Amino acid sequence: MSLVTFGETALRFAPPDGQRFETAREASIRVDGTASGVAATAGRLGADARWLSKVPDTPLGRRVVAELHEFGLETDVVWTDPDTGRQGLTFHEDADPPRAERLLQDRGNTAMATLTPGELPMGEIQNADVVFTSGATLSLSETAADTTGALLRAAAGTRAFDLDFHPGLWDAGDAHDALADLLPAVDTLFAAEEQVSAVFDTTGSPREVVHTLATEYDLTRVILTRSEYGAVAYHDGVIHEQDAIETTAVDESGQHEAFIGATLQQLAAGADTDEALLHGVAAAALARTLSGPLTPLEPAEVERLVNSQQSRRP
Repeated sequence: MSLVTFGETALRFAPPDGQRFETAREASIRVDGTASGVAATAGRLGADARWLSKVPDTPLGRRVVAELHEFGLETDVVWTDPDTGRQGLTFHEDADPPRAERLLQDRGNTAMATLTPGELPMGEIQNADVVFTSGATLSLSETAADTTGALLRAAAGTRAFDLDFHPGLWDAGDAHDALADLLPAVDTLFAAEEQVSAVFDTTGSPREVVHTLATEYDLTRVILTRSEYGAVAYHDGVIHEQDAIETTAVDESGQHEAFIGATLQQLAAGADTDEALLHGVAAAALARTLSGPLTPLEPAEVERLVNSQQSRRP
């Protein structure tokens, strides 16, 4: 199974737990990107996965690609002059209630915002079993949005897309308008429940929401992630539900990408929707026990968790 993803990967800066940036003396640096995170998970679970992007040839840009290579992810990068575009950054302050976490986006004028279809290996995209990208890529610029649409329409395999809505990148109205144009070129839509309510004018239960989205945008499959409540999917007129697997969370930042990567890997390998969702929630549960957005899952531990859940079914 071959998976090609494309999108921007930011460098994420985070102060130690319990500290704010205005007083912290140090911060960790990790890569953070939906497209690269999905590819990394799928690759670790057996897919032939590759991440495509446009990156500035600067120390920060090289830092992103080096960490992805250390993780074992294959990349195909367009290196660009620093004057053409910069490296995207995010600043994340974790927090426990009642204090809210903060995510600050510094993604203006990045290299990925200037990406055009002619800069990417179209043969890889056309021949891949699955092509994936997300709304974060769409939000970077009009050029990036046009490129996203062109690449999805060129793909012969399954075209998968994650809503990936961040208010710090664009507003809900702009996101809704852009997605109305793009979703006809998408087969499988992933979305976090809280993001759907922010972008789409949908009401009702999660089961009703996935049905509404699939019908309105003619999608083959819609998969809604619900954090501690698991996932709900619509496919071929049938609603599928999968409970989350209870874990003690260390870091939740990589769970969504882990879910998507594992689910896509299973679907492309021929699994049915229920089996794919179970692998997705298992990968997400394990990702919550690991620190950072990029989580080093092991196939054997995912399968053990899947098997343990299956053994509990009546």
